[in-house]
Amino acid sequence: MKHHPVTRMAVAMLFSLLPVGAHAAEGNGVGEDLGQISKRMLQTGEQIRADMKAARSRFDAQKEAERQQKEAERQQKAAEQKQKEAERQQEAAARAERERLVAIEMQRVKQEQAAREKAAQALQAARKSNGPGAMPESLAAETPKEKAARMLREARQASAPKALAD
Repeated sequence: MKHHPVTRMAVAMLFSLLPVGAHAAEGNGVGEDLGQISKRMLQTGEQIRADMKAARSRFDAQKEAERQQKEAERQQKAAEQKQKEAERQQEAAARAERERLVAIEMQRVKQEQAAREKAAQALQAARKSNGPGAMPESLAAETPKEKAARMLREARQASAPKALAD
């Protein structure tokens, strides 16, 4: 294994702190102490590398979790926007349908009103041509509902041949 310059400096500093006489007296003990110190330093270095590796893997896992969370939020926002757009389209379609139905109803009311006016004009024309005494008694005793139905029927009959002639 490669020894770092810091390790060498630490060994040199520890070695310089030992008294000069202790080097000569011990002889063999210094080598053992240096061996233990070197082993301890190697163990510490390995522990630091293992701790750094674990911290790096935790950091990478945290970044990946954040990325996944952001992606999930983005997808959720996209789904919400899509749903809102679909709701807006449904509302627009429903509004258009209501407007169409209102227009159809207005047209129907106008046609009924025109038919009533035509029936009233036809009735007035019939009264003028035959006079007030010319109307049968059964017509005079009609209820307003029956009278309206009869006039509508007459108006339809009067307009039917014209429509076929064109």
